Amino acid sequence: MKKILISALLISAVMGVQAQKINLGKATGVLSKGASALSFSNADAVKLSKESVDYMDKNNPVAGPKDPYTVRLNKLFGKHKSQDGLNLNYKVYKVKDINAFACADGSVRVFSSLMDIMTDDELLAVIGHEIGHVKNEDTKDAIKSAYLKAAALEAGSAASGTVAVLNESQVGKMANDFLDASHSKKQESQADTYSYDFMKANNYNVVGAYTAFKKLALLSEEGTAQSGFEKMFNSHPDSNKRAEAVKKRAEKDGLWKDPGTVTLPKTKLTK
Repeated sequence: MKKILISALLISAVMGVQAQKINLGKATGVLSKGASALSFSNADAVKLSKESVDYMDKNNPVAGPKDPYTVRLNKLFGKHKSQDGLNLNYKVYKVKDINAFACADGSVRVFSSLMDIMTDDELLAVIGHEIGHVKNEDTKDAIKSAYLKAAALEAGSAASGTVAVLNESQVGKMANDFLDASHSKKQESQADTYSYDFMKANNYNVVGAYTAFKKLALLSEEGTAQSGFEKMFNSHPDSNKRAEAVKKRAEKDGLWKDPGTVTLPKTKLTK
């Protein structure tokens, strides 16, 4: 099964975390019908995204309300359920993959293994980046592309101009293609900017974005990344350069505080 690969902040599993792999499972029914494939609206993106996330929530271990991961996430993002005109909902997947993603319907999913290696400031920066992809409609483009690929499994369905009923194999393909999507360098840069602005506007420590990128760079340099991660980073600015871009802007804004040497934690940061 493919690993989730939607964001430039993705890294593959490390540190032997005791959790499950992300699971697309088997669909129990059809997904969506009646929307236009050619004139793909925001409403279409929201509908397909919500159904896709509802499906993934059913097929992956979601941290319960009293779970330490959920408690920590709610503490950090409880006041950001309405953010920049978006209605957001947050959940934690207890899986080995290290990632976070957001969808056009406002669903934000954070993986427990990411929370194990990122400080609160770093998580704020990472999730701010994912919110940026939603606000900039990058996730709308991703779900549209994934749907068209899935619908094209049936001859002529994509060319018909309407969204066909998706069977269970098509649902799986759409989920894979959506989660396997990568954004352009411009989209990633814009999401980085959104994250920094989000941190700054809410008086969070913007240096968290710098140290988050530094940790991703360390994982890549140590060879813990697998082929999908390496392929993605070949087509995007590397993490060290993105960290330096954050530092340069923070210095200009008078917000830079030298964090010292950035290292990967040896124990989980979520207790």
